[in-house]
Amino acid sequence: MIENLRLQFIGVALALCLTGVLVTSAQEWQQFRGPGARGVSDNPKLPLTWDLAATKNIQWKVPTVGRGWSSPIVTGGKIFYTAVANEGETEAAKKGLYFGGDRNRPPTGVHHWNVVCRDLQSGKQIWLREVHQGNPTAPVHIKNSFASPTPVTDGKCLYVSFGHQGTYCFDLAGKVVWSHTGVAAKIRNDWGTAASPVLHGDRLIIVDDNEQQSTLQMLDKTTGNLIWEVNRDENSNWSTPFVWENSLRTEIIVPGTGANRAYDLQGKLLYQFGGNSSITIATAYAEDDLLYLSSGYVLDTRKPLFAIRPGAMGDITLKAEQNSNDYIVWCQKNAAPYNPSSLLYQGKIYVLYDRGFFACFDARTGKEIYSRQRINGGRAFTSSPWAYRGHVFCLNEDGETFVFKAGDEYELVGRNSLGDEEMAMATPALAGEQLLIRTADYLYSIGLSPIGQK
Repeated sequence: MIENLRLQFIGVALALCLTGVLVTSAQEWQQFRGPGARGVSDNPKLPLTWDLAATKNIQWKVPTVGRGWSSPIVTGGKIFYTAVANEGETEAAKKGLYFGGDRNRPPTGVHHWNVVCRDLQSGKQIWLREVHQGNPTAPVHIKNSFASPTPVTDGKCLYVSFGHQGTYCFDLAGKVVWSHTGVAAKIRNDWGTAASPVLHGDRLIIVDDNEQQSTLQMLDKTTGNLIWEVNRDENSNWSTPFVWENSLRTEIIVPGTGANRAYDLQGKLLYQFGGNSSITIATAYAEDDLLYLSSGYVLDTRKPLFAIRPGAMGDITLKAEQNSNDYIVWCQKNAAPYNPSSLLYQGKIYVLYDRGFFACFDARTGKEIYSRQRINGGRAFTSSPWAYRGHVFCLNEDGETFVFKAGDEYELVGRNSLGDEEMAMATPALAGEQLLIRTADYLYSIGLSPIGQK
């Protein structure tokens, strides 16, 4: 009987791997948007409601020690994130601002590029490591930061990117294992970098799309040695790559404004397709052997949301009159979000639009389930939505989370506040029974049970 149960468990695990659902331990959130870059948890004890003013379900609140929009990640009971602190005055980011936020000069003041480790249960700082200090040599958009890429971990080491400042590997006790000083490159309109590193097995994958020479790199995660580098015919993009393990092969998916491209593990281009908007930010993900990508700059008329099946080779770009072909299962040509990544949950794709709208599509067919609905009081949204307990959560830049019931109807069921003074653009993390939200000044742990009473 024990052997039969063991075989059943193996069978279920293999099935989950093929469908793109990753099996992880309860408190592990090891990369941007967590397992499979999906932003989904199945923990039944995560909170549906919270309120800072009423101290409802707020377990702890700690300062972030500098500015940064990297998401927190969690492994082994520890939280990791990056932040850059300025000894001088830092210009405040303006909520809802896109235009007029360009800065053609670096900010003044000595800055400190820091990696922070905190205890998951208490929020207490365990260690802080400074990897660089000095005056910034490049500008950054007022709504970006010098610490926007999210770290990634395999549970043994921590891999951190500060964009062109450098890439670093730490053990979980805070000791530097290896580091690479970055190479400066011009970014479109001096907006700064944001793409996060990703892990696959014993390899670290880094994309650097810029105005000079864009590249995709694979490094040995143990030594930091370069395994290969390929040039990309792209200018600046801000999308994090995604490793798609489908039923036919493993592909490195790198969305881009010029083209969405798929590479094999040796860096060879497998296929590509165009049709994106003029700015590409969102992260790809997969389920049930379908890959989902999007690109939706707010001022473009072309904002495609794609579903792709495995096995493509060459150029699979849709013709002007097409919405599908042999490998593009469907395309909604005006459905994609801009900054937030879309969310696939319980067979439906939820799309959060920066300017406060929400829509839903069938993941298998692309059929619209409900059209764009105005989120009353929503204002600007930058962080990506997440889901658990049959609900979808959308955090706006005012630190207010709008809670929707998942399903075929647009149903806003709650609003959770962190106060009027907060600004939020980082995507939260889901660690076991704790929701971690990072704002401009604080990191919050939100949960149903007070710490120590679980």
